Amino acid sequence: MVSSKRVKKVFGTKERPRLSVFRGLKNIHAQVIDDVEGRTLVAFSSLHLPKVKYGGNIACAKEVGKMIAEKALAKGIKKIVFDRGSARYHGRVRALAEAAREGGLLF
Repeated sequence: MVSSKRVKKVFGTKERPRLSVFRGLKNIHAQVIDDVEGRTLVAFSSLHLPKVKYGGNIACAKEVGKMIAEKALAKGIKKIVFDRGSARYHGRVRALAEAAREGGLLF
């Protein structure tokens, strides 16, 4: 049986790397990846936030978005391609994306 779903591949280059978001039950992770070289340029997670017991909420997602934008801008990355994975653009994923935009990333 063949699935009728279309699978789109989001691909990041050196000029526009990919911001990949993984939303787990207890934490949220974000990475800026250059797919041409196969390297992670910047990474941040709610696990890195100080004094946070539970990183699976919208407040932590906003902090991760701000921090990933700050780290990416420090490395000279301004334009990115957003990859939400299999998660819907909703809730924590949306909060992270909006915080990254407010932090200065363009996508």
